[in-house]
Amino acid sequence: MLHLSSDQINAVCQLIQSAGQTARQMATQEFQVYEKGKQDYFTDVDRALDQQIAAGLATLFPADPVITEENPDSWPAFGKSAHRLWLIDPLDGTDDFIQGSDDYVIMMGLSVEHQPVLGWLYAPVSRQLYYGGAEVGLYQAEAEATPVPLQPSPPTPPSPSFCPILIGHKDRKRFGAALTRQIPAAQFAYVGSFGLKVMQVILGRAGLYVYFNRRVKLWDTAGPLALAKAAGLVCCDLEGEPLRFTPDSIDAANLAHQQAIIIGWPDYVEALLPLIQQAV
Repeated sequence: MLHLSSDQINAVCQLIQSAGQTARQMATQEFQVYEKGKQDYFTDVDRALDQQIAAGLATLFPADPVITEENPDSWPAFGKSAHRLWLIDPLDGTDDFIQGSDDYVIMMGLSVEHQPVLGWLYAPVSRQLYYGGAEVGLYQAEAEATPVPLQPSPPTPPSPSFCPILIGHKDRKRFGAALTRQIPAAQFAYVGSFGLKVMQVILGRAGLYVYFNRRVKLWDTAGPLALAKAAGLVCCDLEGEPLRFTPDSIDAANLAHQQAIIIGWPDYVEALLPLIQQAV
């Protein structure tokens, strides 16, 4: 079943690219940084993109609820709507954006019956767009060129001398030593945003991405996991159970996942999950 027509998918692509243009323009100007919580920041740019994308989706899909990171008033829609729901992270990798890094993206995901079915990731600096889902396949486009199919690229299987794993700074600081004891060949890497890490796995630059601290929100995961599932990746928790997007698995206060997150190629998950369980 196609949840969106090709014209609707193209319209969403144009919307996220337009938001990316806004991000590029605002990045060259002075912007304000605000603190939402401990080590949790947002900027004028986050807020502007949030409003731009929400308004665009309201025009394209007036009947669909839209949840955005920077509008807490939109969050209760998660508990009220199971059929179609948009989840938006206007700037994934805000810390990197603040520091002048290019490692940030705009992310959009469409959830149907509490399952991510379509996702969009757009990197404003490189003007690289990734989008798709299991029902339509995966696509990429650069600099507003005509999209072309994206072929997922499995990495070399894990071995005693090769085992590339993506992990965030906080998780590596807490669990890196224990993981290395269990997986001596582990080669840890880092890129800024959740979405970019997932894309690194899809593109075969790492075999696995681990996220242990249970702080990641629905707007972080909906778009990237729609792409990951379409690529044939395993998306599970530390027990090997599928990641869930139902209200009983999400913190209602902040829409955070209550599961740890493992995203990887099947051979990596099969080989490494038992070792990761022992490490954490």
